[in-house]
Amino acid sequence: MKKIYGHLKQQLQGLLPATGKTSSLIDGLELIRRDRAARDESCIYQPAIEFIVQGQMESLTGNERLAYGEGQIMVTGIDAPCIINDIKVAADAPFLCVDLVLDLALVTEISVNMGTINPCNSHKGICVIPSTPEIADAFLRLIRLLHTPQHIEALAPLIIREIHYYLLIGEMGKYLRALATEGSHNQRVAKSVSWLRDNFLAPLEIEQLANLAHMSVSTFHRHFRKVTSFSPLQFQKRLRLYEAQRLMLVEELDGTTAAFQVGYESASQFNREYKREFGNPPQRDVDRMRVASV
Repeated sequence: MKKIYGHLKQQLQGLLPATGKTSSLIDGLELIRRDRAARDESCIYQPAIEFIVQGQMESLTGNERLAYGEGQIMVTGIDAPCIINDIKVAADAPFLCVDLVLDLALVTEISVNMGTINPCNSHKGICVIPSTPEIADAFLRLIRLLHTPQHIEALAPLIIREIHYYLLIGEMGKYLRALATEGSHNQRVAKSVSWLRDNFLAPLEIEQLANLAHMSVSTFHRHFRKVTSFSPLQFQKRLRLYEAQRLMLVEELDGTTAAFQVGYESASQFNREYKREFGNPPQRDVDRMRVASV
C-alpha cells in the first residue's frame, strides 16, 4: 500500500506542477493540487468520489463536520453546500487529491449484475471511508493512462467501473445502492436536491418538493435533513449565498446587485444572512478572499 501511494504522489506531482484543479483527458476525472493552506472557502460538492493522496482537509456541511486525509475517500452522493474549514499542507508535501464523478447509472448497472443487495434507509449524503489497496491501485492505473492517451477510450471505462465495483462491495455498498434505487428515500431526496439546485432562485414551496419526493411534508423534512444535514430552507439559503459570493468574487458585482440576482428581495436581510454564514459582511469577506489568493 505504501508503495502504491508513493507512485500516486509521484504521478500527481508530475501532472500538477502548480496549484490548481485540472480537468483531464478522462471524462469525469479531475486532479487537484494545493500548495498553500486554506480556510473558510465555500463550495458545492457534487456527486463524486474524492480520493485524498496527500494532505488533510476539514469541511462543514450543515452541522456535519468532516475531517479526512491521506488514504481516505470522500463519497458524495448528492449536491451539498459546504464550507472548507481547513486544508493542511507542508512545504515539501502539497495537498493532492483525485476527483472522479460518481456515476449512479453505472452503480445501478453493476448492482443489477451483482444480484440482491438490500439498500439502506435514509443515509447522510456525504461519507468518508478508508481506501483499500484495490481502489488505490485502480486510481493509480487510471492516472497512468493519462500518459498514453491512445488507450484511454478502451481502458478508462473499465477502470472506472472497477472503482465503482469496489465501492459497492465495501461498506458504502448499501448506501450507493440506495442512491441508485428508484423509490428509495435517498433517491427521492436526491431528486428534490437536484430540483433545488436548478431552481434555487425561485420561492421555496415545501409542498411542491415533498410531492416531488412522493412524501408527506413532515416525512420529507425528516429524510431531507438526515441525508443533507440541512432543512430545505437552509439548503436553498446556502445555495443562494454561495452563488452571491461567487458573483461578487468572480464577476465583481457589488453585494446588493448579487443579492437581488440570487433571489433576495432585501439587501439588509442578505447582509445579515451572509455575515451569519461567512463571518464577515459581504464586501469585507470578498476582499479577504482576494488578498488570500494573491
